Amino acid sequence: MARGWESKDVESQVEAKTTVSEPQGRGPKSADQIRQEQERRDLQLSRTRVYNDLQTATNPNHRKALEAALEHLDQKIAAVR
Repeated sequence: MARGWESKDVESQVEAKTTVSEPQGRGPKSADQIRQEQERRDLQLSRTRVYNDLQTATNPNHRKALEAALEHLDQKIAAVR
């Protein structure tokens, strides 16, 4: 039985996703590598939130606190890399 166009398209999307997500020539990531990547993603998300809050903050004291938090997050992100 011939497969329809939609099922072939879905199959090609799945193959493309697995090809992109698995770098060639590398083995599985260690637990430490996974932990570092997750920590970096968490820090970057926090940085994005703080940056967005800073864009809308009007109180000078609040802005100072957000700027300090942003600087601290930048330092932590640099240390994780």
